[in-house]
Amino acid sequence: MKIVDLSRELYHRTPNYPGHSAIIHGMWKTHEESFADGGKVHGLASMYFAMPDHGGTHIDAPLHFDKRGEGIDQYPLENCIVPGICIDLRHIAPRAEITPADLEAAVEKSGHPVPKGGTVLLCTGHHERTFPRKEYATENSGVNVKATEWLAQKGVVHFGIDSMRPGPEGPENLLVHKACFELGITHIESLCHLETLLGAGPFTFIGLPMKWRGGTASPIRAVAVFGM
Repeated sequence: MKIVDLSRELYHRTPNYPGHSAIIHGMWKTHEESFADGGKVHGLASMYFAMPDHGGTHIDAPLHFDKRGEGIDQYPLENCIVPGICIDLRHIAPRAEITPADLEAAVEKSGHPVPKGGTVLLCTGHHERTFPRKEYATENSGVNVKATEWLAQKGVVHFGIDSMRPGPEGPENLLVHKACFELGITHIESLCHLETLLGAGPFTFIGLPMKWRGGTASPIRAVAVFGM
């Protein structure tokens, strides 16, 4: 069995979606402080973190798209361990819209069909090209509404992308979010290392969310498993 980690590293003030709260990670108590406080018996260090539920590699809950949607604590875990393929969209220009024709051609080139009840990971090369520079927050390509509909018609439960939004920056991205709600699917943002999946064939995708009550999203440890 081979496991490929597709998750962004989290650290203090990790680059984050504009307008969201910062990711904060710090030392709460060092080994030395804990040792002194524990009567010279225990020296157990601990840290703390604070972050938005859309921080790092994460999955959006339907509640993020519409107030009628379910929170992340109600999202079906069956949708978090699914068959997947990764397709190559690195030729799409920064900020451009990925169309149904682009998806269809990339799927055909991969040699593997879209798995019904599964996921499609979109390797745009954006993370590899721009992270952690400021361009990471703005220069991504992304699917348009028609492409989102195409994916839903293929039977996916979600799709993933190596940028911090599913669509290109601007109104189309907001419309893609709304389309996901209407189509009954969601998406995973801020994946990385998708290049390593290209040409490797189908895999099992695992990305389990934290159980935040009424959360609009959750960070996940996203992995692709081969030979499972």
